[in-house]
Amino acid sequence: MATNSLWQGVIPAITTPFTVEGAIDHAFLADHARQLIAAGCTGIVPLGSLGEAATLSFEDKCAIMETLVEALGDRAPVIPGIASLSTDEAVALARRAEAIGCKGLMVLPPYVYSTDWHEMGAHMRAVLGATGLPCLLYNNPVAYKTDFSPEQIAELAGEYPLLQAVKESSGDVRRFAALKSLLGDRLALLVGMDDAIVEGVCMGATGWIAGLVNAYPKESVKLFELASSGGSAAAAELYAWFLPLLRLDTVPKFVQLIKLVQAKVGLGSESVRAPRLVLEGSERAAALAVIDRAIASKPAI
Repeated sequence: MATNSLWQGVIPAITTPFTVEGAIDHAFLADHARQLIAAGCTGIVPLGSLGEAATLSFEDKCAIMETLVEALGDRAPVIPGIASLSTDEAVALARRAEAIGCKGLMVLPPYVYSTDWHEMGAHMRAVLGATGLPCLLYNNPVAYKTDFSPEQIAELAGEYPLLQAVKESSGDVRRFAALKSLLGDRLALLVGMDDAIVEGVCMGATGWIAGLVNAYPKESVKLFELASSGGSAAAAELYAWFLPLLRLDTVPKFVQLIKLVQAKVGLGSESVRAPRLVLEGSERAAALAVIDRAIASKPAI
């Protein structure tokens, strides 16, 4: 089995905190990461979709990795998302991550350009082979318009021993069974969509790259533990409470929504980088209705 402790438990896809002027709030980022680990999370994934990585410069990304590695030390691994417009920049970012002291990589297809397996496979091979770090392949066809099939993932796994895990965000829970049938336990399976966590764990997932955990870390860890130890029945009550919030992770404005939840519970601010804008009007009111109901009915953990 190729898995290790990097790919187990609740691993927040941490949001990137900004000041109202749009600068990265590194002090808050460090504190927030430490809070998440103290609540029972097992690692931190910066620079993902939820981290607004597409609006961050190369220098921004390196500074964020440095802040998190320094903040967490040996307490938990930093596993940055590696994505860019070009393959060359993705390779450079992966190598900088290794030099900074990150412990693993979450490898994404390139932003914007999506094409066939010949080109997308070449991009992934370049990044997977760029460092000595263990890697997680991130499959999110909804966001990135590139869908890595189980057969393609198995092909990469056969070539790259450092490819150890898959974050599956296609929304099709059948992918877990397909990957298992092709690869057995060769790759760890991680859930990448918040509102599929219990289903994913029941299909063999060992980890959760989570979003709402930024606002509800203890509840997220408890939900994962219940699903892992007792299945859907054990997790049912907590899952029912959490699901309206978890579904905020699966819509186009998920970044604004999750940051709004963070602000409401005192674990962050709403500030985002343009082209994203803070929610307004009826859209904001509808989100607050969901959030306020959840706050009012939060179960004891």
